[in-house]
Amino acid sequence: MGTILILFLVVMFLINIPLSVSIAGSSIIAIAVSGKFPLLMVVQRMVNAVDSFPLMAVPLFMLAGALMDSGGISRRIVNFADSLVGWLSGGLAAVSVVASMFFAGISGSAAADTAAVGALLIPAMKEKGYKSEFAAAVQAAGGSIGVIIPPSIPMIIYGFITGTSIVKLFAGGILAGILIGFSLIAVSVGVSKKNGYGNDVKFTFRNIWKTFKEAVWALGATVIILGGILGGIFTATEAAAVAVVYGFLVGKFVYKELKLGDIPKLMLDSAVLASIILFIISSASIFGWILTMENIPQLIGNFIVNVTGNKVVLLLLINAMLLIAGTFMETTVSLILLVPIIMPILPVIGMDPIQMGVVVVTNLAIGMLTPPLGICLIVSAGISKDSIAGVSKAVLPFLLMTIIDLLILTFWPPVTTFLPGLL
Repeated sequence: MGTILILFLVVMFLINIPLSVSIAGSSIIAIAVSGKFPLLMVVQRMVNAVDSFPLMAVPLFMLAGALMDSGGISRRIVNFADSLVGWLSGGLAAVSVVASMFFAGISGSAAADTAAVGALLIPAMKEKGYKSEFAAAVQAAGGSIGVIIPPSIPMIIYGFITGTSIVKLFAGGILAGILIGFSLIAVSVGVSKKNGYGNDVKFTFRNIWKTFKEAVWALGATVIILGGILGGIFTATEAAAVAVVYGFLVGKFVYKELKLGDIPKLMLDSAVLASIILFIISSASIFGWILTMENIPQLIGNFIVNVTGNKVVLLLLINAMLLIAGTFMETTVSLILLVPIIMPILPVIGMDPIQMGVVVVTNLAIGMLTPPLGICLIVSAGISKDSIAGVSKAVLPFLLMTIIDLLILTFWPPVTTFLPGLL
């Protein structure tokens, strides 16, 4: 059954059938041809896969991000970030990264992060004389932090697959996200100096205080979400529901920019995006179940371990596998297909599941910056109206820096395990 599964999956990939349909289709064909199980098993497995309380956080965080973007929250976050780092060389580029870091603490989605901040800052950078491809590249890089700084939808999925504490995964992503964010700011400033991009504002504490007061309700979303989760007040799913209510109340009654007429469209758009992710999860669940029944993850894991017993080489191989997967496969698919292969290797390399979770998500975040399926790259290029090839070239310095950060996260555990250890 495993051979049939892999064979038909490859065939469907080659004839360009969408990933989720290829995974579901190959699974159905494998079960039908083998005759070992009734086809009703497919429906049962797919429904059970998404009938999960933790996964309810996915559509809720997407809706929360949409409400906060339409309610003026993202614009005020950008203004506050501008007062903090806009005075640097290439100030708007640094603002793009900082604003993305703030917004990452709200949305849980890299695509939403890139779109919300990029819609404001990419046109602004182009008006200030920044090269269009660079503006798109820095926003794509900043947007990728959206899945590392909590809340993070891929971390929720990783926790769901492995049974790892989502709260501790979120805690593990905080310092990792800050490390990557500061690294991207350094690259932005370096490239800007080389190309003569100037700063945007003068540094004054008065301006910081002014923009902070205007953004305090926007920043409050991050405090409530992360504080509530890490403080044990509510679960990630409950935090997502709180974020929806908070985004609505602040956008409607505090900033008064959210219109009731906009809500049906925001809900529909969020539901469509969430349904895509949940369909992939449900499709991949039956695929993963067949792989498990055939003992394929263990066989692959044993093969990787038998290649070398060196811990460093094993970690580099795992990262290479994840980086390649992130380049060619959608994030959710990569998680569901590869995490079961990686988990049996953890006892051999002595890595904590929390650290591995952050490393896995960081690898896949890097994949969001690379064609052909780099969602952050695609969104940024769409906003800037540049070719994917042009933005891909401009994103290379950021890509190199994130890979260096990935190696730090891989080989220096305290970055990802210190905060979870305090919980």
